[in-house]
Amino acid sequence: MYVFDLYPSGSMVPVLALIFLVTYTASHIIIKYLFYKDVQVLVGLVRETKKRALLEEVSSKKFRLPMLRELYRNLYTYIRVNQRENNELKHIAAFRKEFIADVSHELKTPIFAAQGLVHTLLDGAVEDPKVRIRFLQKAAKSLDSLDILVHDLLTLSHIEIGETKMHFEYFDLKALAVEVIDQLVGEKTTSQLKLVIETNENKPLIVYADWLRIKQVLINLVSNGIKYSLEDGEVQLILKDIGDAITIEVKDKGEGIPNEDIERIFERFYRVDKSRSRGKGGTGLGLAIVKHIIEGHHTKIEVDSELGKGSAFRFTLPKGKR
Repeated sequence: MYVFDLYPSGSMVPVLALIFLVTYTASHIIIKYLFYKDVQVLVGLVRETKKRALLEEVSSKKFRLPMLRELYRNLYTYIRVNQRENNELKHIAAFRKEFIADVSHELKTPIFAAQGLVHTLLDGAVEDPKVRIRFLQKAAKSLDSLDILVHDLLTLSHIEIGETKMHFEYFDLKALAVEVIDQLVGEKTTSQLKLVIETNENKPLIVYADWLRIKQVLINLVSNGIKYSLEDGEVQLILKDIGDAITIEVKDKGEGIPNEDIERIFERFYRVDKSRSRGKGGTGLGLAIVKHIIEGHHTKIEVDSELGKGSAFRFTLPKGKR
């Protein structure tokens, strides 16, 4: 008959207890100092991220376990990308609301003007030949403004989404400048206002660019100079050969732009003085179109301005073959 002793002898109990205590203590130390503290750091970073919406970057050496170092790096990358995307979405949402409000306001003005004139004619004014002609001319002018606005919106949209491709070619920039000035002479507000072309070269200035788009840029810049110049002022279109490039500058002696507005003048529909600018005409999209065209030529436009003394818009184009 065999009898099994289910309980160890009294001498084994302290040994087992000691083994258990040592194992428990070692496990506790390992978990606390090699794992728990690292997890605490991660939890603290995530908690701070909730408060500040920004994850603090710390050295991955702060974590003892390689697995947690990798977890932290992945977590940091994920949260920063997520934060950046959220900020971009918020910016886009705000921009969309502002853009819709601006477009609605800009469209409303010519539509309501033409609508009011047409309804007045339908209500009986059409019977008076003098009134009829005058009202129809005003309605036509409002519709022309609407057409220009829609055209500028489409142009800007096509450029921004890349549907409008630049067609680069070699051409004489000086000849283009003369053509632009001749075209805009009729837009001068007064006969005292001067439009001048200045250059440091007597020979042709050949550049490599999109002829049609650069013409659009010059028309917009010179037209702005005309609108905001004084009655006896001067708008200069200055062309300078600087070696491997040509600098183009449109300079006026007009109202000038406040420093706080210079960074925003290339935004859609942004006007320094909305009431006065709208009265001078324009869609508020000209400078936005200019900026995108110039950037499409891999350069940038610079602005210098002083209140009461005028403004200067400047950019460069690479020289081409003669």
